[in-house]
Amino acid sequence: MVSTEYERRIAARFATFDQDGNGWIDREDFNSAAKALLAEFEVPARSDKGQALYAGAEAFWQGMAGMADRDGDQRITRQEFVSGAVKRLHDNPERFGEIARPFLHAALALADTADTGTATVADTARVLGVLGVAPELARAIASGLDTDGDGSVAEAEIVPAFARYFTIPE
Repeated sequence: MVSTEYERRIAARFATFDQDGNGWIDREDFNSAAKALLAEFEVPARSDKGQALYAGAEAFWQGMAGMADRDGDQRITRQEFVSGAVKRLHDNPERFGEIARPFLHAALALADTADTGTATVADTARVLGVLGVAPELARAIASGLDTDGDGSVAEAEIVPAFARYFTIPE
C-alpha cells in the first residue's frame, strides 16, 4: 500500500509536468516545456536540436500517457498520476527513466552550448529553471547532478537522478 506521505510527495511532482497549471497533464504541457527550453537557449524549433526536443517531448508524453492515462482521454489528472503512475513508477523506476530519456537527451543537447556531450552545471540549472524549479533549488540540484565534480552534467548522471526524483521511496 502506498503511504499518504508518499502520495503527497508524488502529487507535488505532478506540478512539474502540469506546465500550464490547468489541473491535468497533456501533450500541450510537454510541447510548452520544449518551446520554453528552445526560447531559453535561443534555438530555432526547426533546427535539428529543436526537432529532437519536440520528438523527445512527444515520446515522453506518449510514455506518460501509456503509464497513467487510465480513462484514455489524453489527459492525466492528478488522481491518475498519483494512483496510476505511482505504482508503476515505484515498481519500475528504470522504465520511467527510459521513457524520459529522449526528452532528457534532447534537453541536454540543447544546453550543451559547447558541443561536448555534456552541459555545464549553470546551463543545467537554466534547464531546471525553465521547467519550473526555483532558481536556488535549480542551482543546488544541478550541482548535485555533477557527481564526478568536473563542472558538467552528462546524460548518465541526469537520467537516473530524474527517475529517482519521481520514484521517491515510501
